[in-house]
Parts: sequence; structure tokens; C-alpha cells
Amino acid sequence: MSGITLDTGALLALERRRLRMRQILEHALANDLPITVPADVVAEWWRGRTDVADAILESVDVEPLTEGLAKIAGEALARVRGATVVDAVVMASAAARGDVVFSSDVADLERLRAHFPGVRVLGV
Repeated sequence: MSGITLDTGALLALERRRLRMRQILEHALANDLPITVPADVVAEWWRGRTDVADAILESVDVEPLTEGLAKIAGEALARVRGATVVDAVVMASAAARGDVVFSSDVADLERLRAHFPGVRVLGV
């Protein structure tokens, strides 16, 4: 595994202090695995500053939405009916690095695997 990419559900699980997601984060940190969160995921998750939210963001790398990433996600949206922009960006981001995606919304991300077959999606 190159690293991990977190979607909105994974951030919510961290914020709610869910045991499985805390263990995933602790494992990644202990093994120096990069933890990436696309910026659009932050926008979907963020509802205001809290100590917990700040700590979460300090432990991850927030990836900006570049033109290239946006184009790759847009191509996925054209091919996968019903996919959302945020999910397409998450999958495009993870595919660029060979990351595993952690999500509470596995079914929606699995549909995008038709366009990103190398990305593994695991539930939190």
C-alpha cells in the first residue's frame, strides 16, 4: 500500500472517535504511510473549527484540486452514471498514488472502480 486516502465518511468516523477509523489512522501514522484528504472532501466535511477537527487536519495531507485532477474526475463522471464530484475526486486522487481509500460509502465508490480499477476501497 502506497498510502491511504480518506473520504468524508472516514473524516466523520474520526471526528466521532470510531474505534476502527482511529486504528486505521494510528496504523498509518506508525508506519509512515501518507494520509491524503482531497480538499473537496474537507469542504464537504467541515462545519466549523473544533479541537478534534483541527487535530484531524493536522494529521493528514490536504490535497488541492488541480486542473489535472479535476479533468480525471470529470472523465470518471462522464463514464459512471450517478457518481458525485467528491467521490470521483477521491478516487482520482487515490489512483494517482496507488492508495487504498477508506470510506463509509463503499458502494458508491465501488461503482467508480469501473473507471479506477486499481483502487481498493475499504469500509470504516
